[in-house]
Amino acid sequence: MGRKLLNSELGRLSVEQFHSAPKIPVVIVLDNVRSQFNIGAAFRTSDAFAAQKIYLCGICATPPSAEIHKSALGAEFSVDWEHSESTVDVVRKLKEEGYTVISVEQAEESINLLNLKLPLADSGDNPASEKYALVFGNEVHGVGQDVVDLSDHVLEIPQHGTKHSINVSVSIGIVLWEFFRRLL
Repeated sequence: MGRKLLNSELGRLSVEQFHSAPKIPVVIVLDNVRSQFNIGAAFRTSDAFAAQKIYLCGICATPPSAEIHKSALGAEFSVDWEHSESTVDVVRKLKEEGYTVISVEQAEESINLLNLKLPLADSGDNPASEKYALVFGNEVHGVGQDVVDLSDHVLEIPQHGTKHSINVSVSIGIVLWEFFRRLL
């Protein structure tokens, strides 16, 4: 067992350093996420795994917000973000920019996270040459069907309990970690 590290020993980047540091080719799209604590957690996880940006869509609250800040712990200042009234508009824009759009949802013909192979599109042998937009949905209704219909793929987290539901902030952590470790 080792000694627990002090915060001063962690080599954390400043906000300015984070902005100029390399990022994985992934953006997060939140489709009508209600809880500001879940939004804050999305910022914090996106900071930890060097996502490029977060799109807050529909009813998503935006910084500045005490509730977002409480769970983001300041990551709302390091991770770039943008708000849009329409998730569909954001998805269309990202597709035009060359992103492969992946909704994280339980759906017919979804890809089980355990079977995920990158790249998903024909981008050669280098998975980092493809850009991904990961869409996460509302705490009750999930990703809207109109967004699922526009997605290039649907990714499902395998579950074996009685609820078949994982908190959206936890889902972001699970999926973003998989992309981070594969694209780093």
